[in-house]
Amino acid sequence: MTSSERVHFDPAEMDTGAFYRVLNSVVVPRPIAWVCTRSTEGVRNLAPHSFYTVACVDPPVVQFTSVGRKDSLTNVEQTREFTISLTPEALFEQVNATATDFPPDQDEAEHAGVRLEPSEVVGVPRVAESPVSLECVLHGTVSLGDSTVVFGRVVHIAVHASAVRDGRPRIDQLRPLARLGGNEWSTIGEVTEIRRIPYRDWSGDPAIGERLRGG
Repeated sequence: MTSSERVHFDPAEMDTGAFYRVLNSVVVPRPIAWVCTRSTEGVRNLAPHSFYTVACVDPPVVQFTSVGRKDSLTNVEQTREFTISLTPEALFEQVNATATDFPPDQDEAEHAGVRLEPSEVVGVPRVAESPVSLECVLHGTVSLGDSTVVFGRVVHIAVHASAVRDGRPRIDQLRPLARLGGNEWSTIGEVTEIRRIPYRDWSGDPAIGERLRGG
């Protein structure tokens, strides 16, 4: 197999915005944290953040990154709680609309027609039509250059009953959106399953490695 010619991108030689667009286009697909917070004045904020993942299992901690100082970050620092709702395919336009740079004193959910409902544990609401919502309290933050990583300890997860089967939420019912590069988004598309190979199977059956190596 011959190697393909490559185009090289050096952050030291590129404008920050240009390199950011390249980075966003290769770290894909990215799940979206639909973060709901509330200011100390009681103004709700709902915004999608696509730098989002699980940070720890025990204790359960998730993380999202605020690129620049967003209202989500300011509110979380002040009230120390937030919710993260899964962004379902059916609310595609509403998710995108809540990324609009509304002033801090305006409610994105109200503008976009997103219905919120009370949470079980925290004082911040969750998205009623989202099949999954994580209720979080602030664990801590880490500042990295122009961004801040927010770590939230998950104190409760609420899932629509219709999305749970055999004790866990099922992807065919969640239908999550994901972010790609530029203005591109994606849905889950085809879902495949593959079992992880235990070492005892690998060492006991040479054909496994031979097949993967093309032998």
